[in-house]
Amino acid sequence: MTEITAGTVLPARRTEVTLLTSDGLALVGELALPLDRPPVATLICLHPLPTHGGMMDSHVLRKAANRLPALADLAVFRFNTRGTASARGRSDGRFGDGAAERHDVAAAIGYCADRDLPLLWLLGWSFGSELALQWGNDPDIEGVILLSPPLRWVGEQDLDGWASAGKPVLALVPEFDDYLRPEQARQRFARVPAAEVVAVPGARHLWVGERFVRIVLNEIVRRVNPAAWPLPTEWEEPS
Repeated sequence: MTEITAGTVLPARRTEVTLLTSDGLALVGELALPLDRPPVATLICLHPLPTHGGMMDSHVLRKAANRLPALADLAVFRFNTRGTASARGRSDGRFGDGAAERHDVAAAIGYCADRDLPLLWLLGWSFGSELALQWGNDPDIEGVILLSPPLRWVGEQDLDGWASAGKPVLALVPEFDDYLRPEQARQRFARVPAAEVVAVPGARHLWVGERFVRIVLNEIVRRVNPAAWPLPTEWEEPS
């Protein structure tokens, strides 16, 4: 048995992907699937603010792709929004202040739906949570998981749309978040009956530290594939 640490990369089928948006841009990404069986659900990852270093390799999203196909039978789809670069490459275009990125979100959902990936969930972190709430309320989406949602650009109309949809909305809110703390989040999400706000003691906006990464990944799996919860902390290579 080997302990799962920050640098652990577990087996998966990983494919480089290029998305085409409705306004003519090519976005780079990656789809990670369980190695030898079909996924039971899918995470579409929306990364933090690219003007502050956010990208598809932002650490929580990268660790989700490195672990969850093997540990929880999940498909994990990550991509760089317009103008964003990572080791995978740079997506076309330039940062659109969260407005033009509506085309990026639609392209990602369309890509996963066209490939018949099961049970599509949006996983948005910080800026990515804003994109999820503003542009992700799509018929193909089962629900949304939000990490450190700032709710800076999200309006009451956006939240009311999720309330009307009745789909699950999970917000993981750090105790010491820089933008929105748990009590404020409960007040904002009160207008969404299906929303659940989970306060994470000791955590900060960037979820630094393996303890907090494990909390985040376990909360994701508990909603998306509860049969795989709780996640193991050790890995045994199949014989």
